[in-house]
Amino acid sequence: MKAKLLALAAVTAAGVLAIKQPATAHHAFSAEFDANLPVRLGGPITRVEWINPHTWIHLDNNDPESTRDPGAWMVEGGTPNTLLRRGINRNSLVLGTDIVVTGYQSKDRLCEPTCRANGRDITFPDGRKLFMGSSGTGAPRDGSDITEQ
Repeated sequence: MKAKLLALAAVTAAGVLAIKQPATAHHAFSAEFDANLPVRLGGPITRVEWINPHTWIHLDNNDPESTRDPGAWMVEGGTPNTLLRRGINRNSLVLGTDIVVTGYQSKDRLCEPTCRANGRDITFPDGRKLFMGSSGTGAPRDGSDITEQ
């Protein structure tokens, strides 16, 4: 009887801890993005999503120096808190602001349902260039573009 009571207490405690523990599921960089497919995208910001675990900057790629197709792109950045610590905030990501983003294209080269990239650097109209990339398994260790090494 004592063993059953102890087992029930252990199961109950485990259940309570499982409920209290936040979900930590997250994808590795290499699961979605290709470090061998660097991109340069540029154009006006059309939408910004300040959500965890990653921010998303939507832009209309119309940069003549772009390495990818024109049109709508979603660029994944670090967490909102990470970007804030790097000096990127809601006031710097104003809709319509022309930006240039370098990073890595998603493994889905067909861009379905939309084209996506992981952002490494973002350059603002005033020339400021800030690192926005998220680090993770498979991402270049120092945030550098492997084609520049």
